[in-house]
Amino acid sequence: MTLSAGDRVALVSPAGPAVPSKVAAGIAVLRSWGLEVTTPVVAPWSLPYLAGSDEARAEEFVTAWCSDVAAVVCVRGGYGCLRMADLVPWQDLPSRVFVGSSDVTVLHTELNLAGQPTVFGPMPGTSDFVDDPLAQERLRALLFEGVSSWTAGTPVVPGTARGVLTGGNAALLAAAVGGPRWARPADGAIALLEDIGEEPYRLDRILTQLLRAGWFAPVSGIVLGSWTDCGDVSSVLHDRLSGLGVPILGDFGFGHCAGQWSLPLGVEAVLDTSARSLRLV
Repeated sequence: MTLSAGDRVALVSPAGPAVPSKVAAGIAVLRSWGLEVTTPVVAPWSLPYLAGSDEARAEEFVTAWCSDVAAVVCVRGGYGCLRMADLVPWQDLPSRVFVGSSDVTVLHTELNLAGQPTVFGPMPGTSDFVDDPLAQERLRALLFEGVSSWTAGTPVVPGTARGVLTGGNAALLAAAVGGPRWARPADGAIALLEDIGEEPYRLDRILTQLLRAGWFAPVSGIVLGSWTDCGDVSSVLHDRLSGLGVPILGDFGFGHCAGQWSLPLGVEAVLDTSARSLRLV
């Protein structure tokens, strides 16, 4: 999952449109790492909250994966990945490094189901990347140095767990429930969860939907990230998750927050809440 100076990276827009000045600034950072960067090619569409038509965004995504690149990186999230997910031949995509977060959770899930590990991290067309040198460095370190352990957070439910890292944005995980290729996490999986802009009652609804769908049934541990602009969700998280009887580590610092960690998905790790650690194995 590592990159080297000189590698080619394709930027794609699978969801919402990015601000050109932000994309340019993000590209400058990626090029300062020694990467060659190709820019998104989709054209504006009639729905202004999408970077292009579903077909155009899917075509750009597949073309990027099948071109001579080492990595595919999403410029931003927003909304739209769920609309184009069924237009991608997931099992036919070659192996690539993949980076994205937020709405891109849908694409992480599809790629992980197809056996591809991915990186949940900040995107170069967003302020979370462009205006956050620490988040930039944490992504660079993961991509170039192969970081394999993280220490952060606050123990919520004590214990240890070992399993494949899965998850991402809670609202998008709930939105994907019932899709044509939807599946619960692998047995023993460690779930990563974060969100933004969801009031406590809406987060309750999201988690309840996942609980009713049996999404948490195979999970052996949970790592909670940021809950930016969600208000005080501590009671909701405790009410909905503590009864699962699995170790939980909170405030781990990934998601929509300053200095966010970039974390891999689709790979095996060990969670130890007493040590406040997550370690790849």
